[in-house]
Amino acid sequence: MLKKNRRQVPLRTRDGQQSYILLQQGDVPNDLFSVMWVEMAPGSGQSPHQHGPEQAYIFLRGSGRMRVGHEEDEVTEGDIIYVPSNAVHTVQNLGPGALVYLTVAAPAFNLASLFDTGELPPVSQSGR
Repeated sequence: MLKKNRRQVPLRTRDGQQSYILLQQGDVPNDLFSVMWVEMAPGSGQSPHQHGPEQAYIFLRGSGRMRVGHEEDEVTEGDIIYVPSNAVHTVQNLGPGALVYLTVAAPAFNLASLFDTGELPPVSQSGR
């Protein structure tokens, strides 16, 4: 069993967002998915971006607006948004408090590298 707590995992901060990397490529042998806990300050948001892994956003607290491709909608606690592979997407916090969500991506990728360099590293022949 692998157990992690967000207070003990790699943390990346950027533009009013605190991103806790709970599970990423290389943490477990099969690398089927990555998981990140994100706390977004009021008025902050992601830059539009895209990547190969498909992704789901599960909103735990707060309210905001999410865009996936050409579709845009408001999000709130209890919502889940699916993001297909390579779809341009972004989320903005529109509420007075923190927007908190989990994001799960499949297959797993190196989240720390993406935050640190803005690019995903190439995948080796072994899949890592």
